Amino acid sequence: MRCPYCSAPDSKVVNSRPSDDGASIRRRRECLNCVRRFTTYERAQLEPLMVVKRSGPREAFNPDKLLRGLTLASEKRPVDPAALRAFAYGFEDEVQTAEIPATEIGRRAMTFLRPLDDVAYIRFASVYRDFDSLERFIEEIRGLKGREDSPAQDDAPAPTPDGNGTPS
Repeated sequence: MRCPYCSAPDSKVVNSRPSDDGASIRRRRECLNCVRRFTTYERAQLEPLMVVKRSGPREAFNPDKLLRGLTLASEKRPVDPAALRAFAYGFEDEVQTAEIPATEIGRRAMTFLRPLDDVAYIRFASVYRDFDSLERFIEEIRGLKGREDSPAQDDAPAPTPDGNGTPS
């Protein structure tokens, strides 16, 4: 494994253990040249998940690209980076098809972010949905607010003939 710091071609494995529920192996390595340590992850690579872009071309799914988008949306927010990493690197395992539209990846990412943090959700949505005006941004925030209010209304007892919530 080439060292990411000095580009030396040789390193030694210092520690190795299962990661991501056994789906990958985490290895701590030490460069034989500069003696700095770094971490690598090894996964079995089967048929790569292909992403169908909006404009038509296909490209291999890259969890780092998804993680970068989630991280940018969650910057300076109380969102656990480990949760973002687990979602991005576990995404490919959750998809049951050989290819997926890019829009579906964005939709699933928004569904993932929604319960974690409203601001991160809105930030991601603003890029994913390509808000072109302030009105569109405000409309999304109002929709978010409406979804917060809905569960509380569902939990309220249904009105009864006597008006106090108890059956007559």
